[in-house]
Amino acid sequence: MPSPYTTPYTLQPLTLERAADFWRVTDSVARERRYLAFLEIPQTASAEYVRSQLACQAPHLLLLDANQVVGWCDVTPHRLPIYQHGGTLGMGLLPSHRGMGLGGWLMENTLRLAEQRGFRRLELTVHEDNIHAIKLYEKHGFLLEGRKRRAINIDGRDLDVLMMARLNPHEPC
Repeated sequence: MPSPYTTPYTLQPLTLERAADFWRVTDSVARERRYLAFLEIPQTASAEYVRSQLACQAPHLLLLDANQVVGWCDVTPHRLPIYQHGGTLGMGLLPSHRGMGLGGWLMENTLRLAEQRGFRRLELTVHEDNIHAIKLYEKHGFLLEGRKRRAINIDGRDLDVLMMARLNPHEPC
């Protein structure tokens, strides 16, 4: 997908050839111990996730700076039949690429792919102190649906987890 930026940013669908690059970025963000549900991601678990995403043709885009993967946004489809119209959105960027509007561009394109593939509901969880992400999600139509009080503990610090969801705006109610 062409970039609205003057630098060489591109979006690319996830491929098996990019599985190790995807793992490096997700594991790096996880090790920041601030944003993800994981504090580290084993490479074998990441490889299995990639195979699963590819097998079901899930919306999954990588953000590249030149040829280096620096972020991702994906939708993991729900498996149970009564939930199959929905999925869970996840995303992250390396610190060097945050605050530049790239996350919004990445999310916008992933949401478009999800709609094209028939997803009518997307949900996510976000740590209560991740204000920038919360604002980004709200900007893209996600609404607060609930709060899990003191749901996580990272390094002795309890945090609430917010549950947010977005319904396909082009789908009739």
